[in-house]
Amino acid sequence: MGRPLAVARRSAAREGDEVPAARWAVLMHEQYRRVSARLRSGGVFPAHPLALAEPGQVDWIAQRALSRYYLDAGAHGLAVGVHTTQFALHDDRALLGDVLRCAADVVRGTDALLIAGVTGDCAQAIREAELARDLGYDAVLLATRGEDRHATEKALLERSIAVGEVMPTIAFYMQEKVGGRYLSLQYWRSVFEQTSTVGVKVAPFDRYRTGDVARVLLGSDRWNEIAFLTGNDDSIVLDLITPYRRAVAGTARVVRASGGLLGQWAVGTHAAVQLCSRLKSIDPVRDPVRADELRLGGELVEINSAVFDVDNDFRGSVAGINELLRQQGLLRSAHCLDERDVLSAGQSDLIARVRRLHPELLDEEYVAEHRERWLED
Repeated sequence: MGRPLAVARRSAAREGDEVPAARWAVLMHEQYRRVSARLRSGGVFPAHPLALAEPGQVDWIAQRALSRYYLDAGAHGLAVGVHTTQFALHDDRALLGDVLRCAADVVRGTDALLIAGVTGDCAQAIREAELARDLGYDAVLLATRGEDRHATEKALLERSIAVGEVMPTIAFYMQEKVGGRYLSLQYWRSVFEQTSTVGVKVAPFDRYRTGDVARVLLGSDRWNEIAFLTGNDDSIVLDLITPYRRAVAGTARVVRASGGLLGQWAVGTHAAVQLCSRLKSIDPVRDPVRADELRLGGELVEINSAVFDVDNDFRGSVAGINELLRQQGLLRSAHCLDERDVLSAGQSDLIARVRRLHPELLDEEYVAEHRERWLED
């Protein structure tokens, strides 16, 4: 998907010339259209963890093994450099590039989408988007962290426009407890007007705000050009089956999450692909929702509560994902780059408990069967 653009640009650079502006515009338009269509067709996009053997030391064997796991499990793409990959990664541009490249190398030769998280002010976000583009990524997720949370909506919109000139963008409504902030309805109207916006990850962990974004999208002229992706790990099933409807100029419009980009899907990915396919087959207008789907939703929330450390305001959410993968033998440690990102007291035991209770939803047999092959160097 994004590979043709990266190849064209590198080829031009080798020839000592730039791709003609008109040709570049055509390539960009086609790129944005294709990525939008892929995202709207639905899919499972795990947020990729960062594997550390020791504090500050990347375990590249485990890092590649995770990418292999997700692809073999049927994931439709990978999101790298996002919150689950640890935002501290963005403080080291060289390491960020190595981690992005590692996933790109594993994905090469498949049709999986590559999504890169970008952070920082406008200049940093542009540099990171250019890096992702040159490595063959298809789109970028516009994240906020640290001081980004205090930027004005005008500044965030300007960043979105500038990054959108480099690559297709996925807007992001992030939960406040892990670095997000409130964003107004007018902000979302403006984002959806930007032709570079190909998707939105809605992850405020708030039904009111999730509905706000859906209703703004319904009222946009681009309502059927932008993928609506859930990032609400606390309501995955509900988001995937809930249709938002509105009549505009006598025409019925329906917006529904086509898939998700989730930290929760960094574990139990094979089960997530099966669940997403099952829920996608439900007609949002005609088919009744069965109690079994709602039961699965409740079980996923129970898993998420342990993994994301809900009892302690999500402080151990990233470490919790790593810990579950460690318990399954895919990672050697639950270490994070930021020494403050650690498991809370008793969290490891809670994770072991949900593994015993819900082995099917956490791919216990699937991981055990294929783990050694994924870990082959």
